[in-house]
Amino acid sequence: MKHLIDIQSISKEEILNIINLAKEFKQGTKDSDVQKKTLSLMFYENSTRTRCSFEIAAQKLNMNIINFDAPHSSLSKGESLKDTIENLYFLGVNAVVIRHCLSGIINNVMKQVKYPICFVNGGDGTHAHPSQALLDFYTMLEKIGSVESKKITIVGDVSHSRVAKSNISLLSKFGADIHLCAPSYLQFENHNAFNVTYHNDVKTAIEGANVVMVLRVQNERHDKEGYPDSSEYKRLYEIDTELLKQYAAKDVILMHPGPANRNIEVSSELLDNQVGKTILEQAQNGVFVRMAILNTILKESEG
Repeated sequence: MKHLIDIQSISKEEILNIINLAKEFKQGTKDSDVQKKTLSLMFYENSTRTRCSFEIAAQKLNMNIINFDAPHSSLSKGESLKDTIENLYFLGVNAVVIRHCLSGIINNVMKQVKYPICFVNGGDGTHAHPSQALLDFYTMLEKIGSVESKKITIVGDVSHSRVAKSNISLLSKFGADIHLCAPSYLQFENHNAFNVTYHNDVKTAIEGANVVMVLRVQNERHDKEGYPDSSEYKRLYEIDTELLKQYAAKDVILMHPGPANRNIEVSSELLDNQVGKTILEQAQNGVFVRMAILNTILKESEG
């Protein structure tokens, strides 16, 4: 495993190896294998959790970190991303974490680059966000032990969500019972492409659910014309304390990849009580999972 581009490209064994390694890092029983390797964070979209946790993960691994400043780089002068990355490799960079608005761009650039630099997808367009799915899986295992046959409901803007796609891909490998809930205008165009159960009604979707994962409505990724305003979405799909208490499993786990729009997709009351704490624990677990990712792909890398 030299790169992490999407969940489809890695096996169950590789996933479990990352999870087990993350557990060791969290328990403090594992030391870094990649001291003094150099990581470049190349973020072309705004980010808090992903960028900061990769940076903290690299610090904990005693790596060197370059925060690549795209607007002030030679990319603004017309240099291609391929040439930029190859130059970074010759400057001593061993791996790049890339976030970009264009779906598939990381895989395309990786195929063009001629030198053995490691690639990690930090989220590309609406395509994939593999490290988020891995940290979500880690958190689920901590909370419920196994996802096999467990009802996991994803509620929100699934059509534009790279998080939803990556989670579906990962959870399917481990036998989860996956349900999606979204208004028709925010569902996947090709329902048959995913082995999931669809719902328009949120109460039916979360009934008996062991995990409810709420997604942000990504207004920046779609044309707002023809879309209902946020008050309409809130009325039909907001997750709150009473809804979870009445319909979901008694020990339901609430998750959200962030950032959360309070009182639109999920209530402030729910975010701020004990159930909402799991969302903060997701962010915490992201550091250890990303330590495991970086350690895994860089351990045997050249340079």
